[in-house]
Amino acid sequence: MLCLLRKHVWFVFVPLFTGEHSLYVFSTFIAGNTPFPEFSAVVMLDDVQLFYYDSDVKKLIYRNYKPDHEATIQKDLMLIFDHQYIDMKNWVLVLVKQFNVTNGVNVQQRLAGCELFDKDSPGMLRSWEAFNGVGQGELLFNSQLNTLTLPALFTNLWGTFKKNHVQWLYANVYSPVCIKALKDLLHENRNQIRKKVKPRVRLLQKAPTHSGGALLTCLATGFYPRHINLTMLRDGQPVTEERVIGGEVLPNGDGIYQMRKRLEVSAEEMREKHNYTCTVMHLSLANKINISMGISPHQPVLLYTYCPNKHPSITHR
Repeated sequence: MLCLLRKHVWFVFVPLFTGEHSLYVFSTFIAGNTPFPEFSAVVMLDDVQLFYYDSDVKKLIYRNYKPDHEATIQKDLMLIFDHQYIDMKNWVLVLVKQFNVTNGVNVQQRLAGCELFDKDSPGMLRSWEAFNGVGQGELLFNSQLNTLTLPALFTNLWGTFKKNHVQWLYANVYSPVCIKALKDLLHENRNQIRKKVKPRVRLLQKAPTHSGGALLTCLATGFYPRHINLTMLRDGQPVTEERVIGGEVLPNGDGIYQMRKRLEVSAEEMREKHNYTCTVMHLSLANKINISMGISPHQPVLLYTYCPNKHPSITHR
């Protein structure tokens, strides 16, 4: 999760993680007079925060975790932090001139890391940037092809030498160090990180709304890890995102997660008797879950429930 600071308001940008496991560093560099450290970073293994570092303390602070091979992990992460610190500091000097904001406080934020797919196959290295709350695009490095894809702003401001240098850093420093650290941390945290908990899925029709229609809710809860794909369909076709309410992954407070999506069905759609489906895909499932219902204007509450290792049930209320 990348939080963007703009005019003292925090915005949230949630990138799409496609790998089975990920190691990401969320870094913040602040130029200007503030009570906060000039540079700070948080290390996330999947959705678990492991380490914190800042330029005042200059050492790793462990969050409910201390690695068995502390010296190796610290060496790898400190190398990444040193590169991030210097690079972000230099990049801010370029951006304040580019946008003519040399006075006051300026904030550069970066979410960067790597992913592993099934059978420990490396995925892309990714980096998202934001300056004073404005996103600058996504940087992609393909370690298999040794190719670097840059946002337009980077292409415009970087020369050939800078791009070649960054590509060399990704190929020879960031990629091997990040992948090695990810594998080491996965091994040490295998009991927590590699666990998989199947979601419980509900499809609920609530009483008619003020418009004469109904509110359809799809809820997946109790799953781990947090990466999940929940889609609402009408007659087998995905409902446009503009019509869907919600969709954020939220913590349950007990180490597992939930996601809820809602769709308001008009009175006209109810008369047309469409079929609606909630489909869920998750790493814990061998196959996707599909729960379907036909909207009934005469049924105030209709609930379909799928529980792991049980047959779907239907409840009329």
